Amino acid sequence: MTIHLHRSARTTAADPADQAFLLLRTVFTVAPIVFGLDKFANVLTDWPQYLAPWIDRIVPGTAQQAMYLVGVVEVVAGLLVAVAPRIGAWIVAAWLAGIIVNLLTIPGFYDIALRDFGLFVAAIALARLAESHHARAVARTDA
Repeated sequence: MTIHLHRSARTTAADPADQAFLLLRTVFTVAPIVFGLDKFANVLTDWPQYLAPWIDRIVPGTAQQAMYLVGVVEVVAGLLVAVAPRIGAWIVAAWLAGIIVNLLTIPGFYDIALRDFGLFVAAIALARLAESHHARAVARTDA
């Protein structure tokens, strides 16, 4: 005897995948915006210390000025996750990959690079969940 379980295309707040999507989307919206804005204030930390010397040498201006650009990119990435998570999550993942490369080239920051690798994987998970969430939404409108 074969039992087929059919999951409705309709999603609910009790669906673990929808919960995970909402949690990750919220975190990857809020965190980049907060960290991006802090690049202008340096309240959470002294951000220029996290810029690898080789990158500081190739970008024009000071390390703090580079952090201003980083801040703008992070705010835009967070907003993109909020409005278009299927695209924004991949942008955040790519951005985190760049941060990881940067941190791996600074002695003493390997622990932070490892933490950011976890965030990188979570951003990819959000991208995949966003794809599934979008597909279910399209299926609902087609039904």
